[in-house]
Amino acid sequence: MPPLPDTADRTQDHAALAPLVADLMDRARTDLAALVAHPSVHGAPGREQACADAAQWVVDAFTEAGVPCSSICTVDGSHAVIGHHPGPEGSPTVLLYAHHDVQPADDADWASPPFTLTDRDGRWYGRGASDCKGNVVAHLTALRALTALDGDGLPCGVRVVVEGSEEAGGEGLDRLARDQPSLFDADVILICDTGNVAAGTPTLTTSLRGVVNVKVTVETLESRVHSGQFGGAAPDALAALIAGLASLRDAEGDTTIDGLPATATFDGAPYDPETFRSDATVLDGVDVIGSGAPADMVWARPAVTVIGLDAPATAGAASAIAPRAAAMLNLRVPPGVDPIVARDALADHLRAHIPWNARVTVEPEAVGAPFAADTTGPGYRALTAAMEQAYGAPVVRSGQGGSIPLCTVLSEISPDAEIALLGVEEPRCRIHAADESVDPDEIARTALSEALFLRGMAGGMATGTARP
Repeated sequence: MPPLPDTADRTQDHAALAPLVADLMDRARTDLAALVAHPSVHGAPGREQACADAAQWVVDAFTEAGVPCSSICTVDGSHAVIGHHPGPEGSPTVLLYAHHDVQPADDADWASPPFTLTDRDGRWYGRGASDCKGNVVAHLTALRALTALDGDGLPCGVRVVVEGSEEAGGEGLDRLARDQPSLFDADVILICDTGNVAAGTPTLTTSLRGVVNVKVTVETLESRVHSGQFGGAAPDALAALIAGLASLRDAEGDTTIDGLPATATFDGAPYDPETFRSDATVLDGVDVIGSGAPADMVWARPAVTVIGLDAPATAGAASAIAPRAAAMLNLRVPPGVDPIVARDALADHLRAHIPWNARVTVEPEAVGAPFAADTTGPGYRALTAAMEQAYGAPVVRSGQGGSIPLCTVLSEISPDAEIALLGVEEPRCRIHAADESVDPDEIARTALSEALFLRGMAGGMATGTARP
């Protein structure tokens, strides 16, 4: 394999590409405004046309930027955008991933309309501005900068994959990848659905926790009964459920599921406790929980969260004993742990710790595998060099508590491909929350990193055999 580009080559590319990216940022904002305007919440009633329109916008934009694309309706009804631009003979192929679907947004919680891109305090606000439509726009900006520099064509093979149901589990694209793996064939896969530990700090995410969702239902009585008449001897389903849920964490806040280790440490960048407190909006005087450092707790250890509860509301509550109660649990699974094993451990733990011989039903929901990147290959070295050139700062390696099950699928169908995770998201983006936003400088720096990387791939990673 030829050597990677030297410092002089990278400096020359940076000098040529940086002003082109800067000149494209007005267009980047226009692109993002147009894409954010589509309320593409997959699976939400009445949003089907918005999802289809968002996919078509992505098809048209990437086709115009030099990578012919088409929209494929997948098995879960989502529209995946797939494209390919063959590179010069002998050049490697890079796959650019993002997703065009978004989380729901309640207008009442937002300071500005969620599906109207709004400028405020130097940031761009809107649902999907960072997760993940901002990453779509970063891809487009990188490709346009390269085309402006080189004229027709791109320096290496480029595949585009923009998912339509990532926020709803991504079943459609997972199935498409397994059924048609040739659409995903690449030397390096850039998953642009993460981001930096802080704005301006170039970060490669090297580990992702997997996810397990289960619904646990507790039943103790055939019907509600009067708490004064029967309370004290009649088993309260809600109290039984609370006791079981309480057993999932200890006094320090560590997850304590029987048979599931929870003592691992993270060997990448630390997560400063005060920064974590600010990022997580922990209230003054409230503890940051867990026996480990924040990086250990959120990137290397399992974490169980009660994300939903079926129980009587406090408003209008009656003096009655609940015969039935249920909770939805979300378990984050660290790399190295089989998510099926973790799911079964959680179910067994609940059955063992919910008291009074209550009837316990555990229904599995979503399961996604964790992921750990191999960072030893030439693609990682080239990407690290490109990011450091674009940001003017050393790259740090971080974990992410969230899950991208597609990474595991891609590693299975393309075992020789290097998979790297990066993007425009950083803590101030407030992804999934009200007032989601993006720092436009992060879009610019991500686009420049990507453009430099694609140039570097062409010059320093040619394999001698072009992918089809």
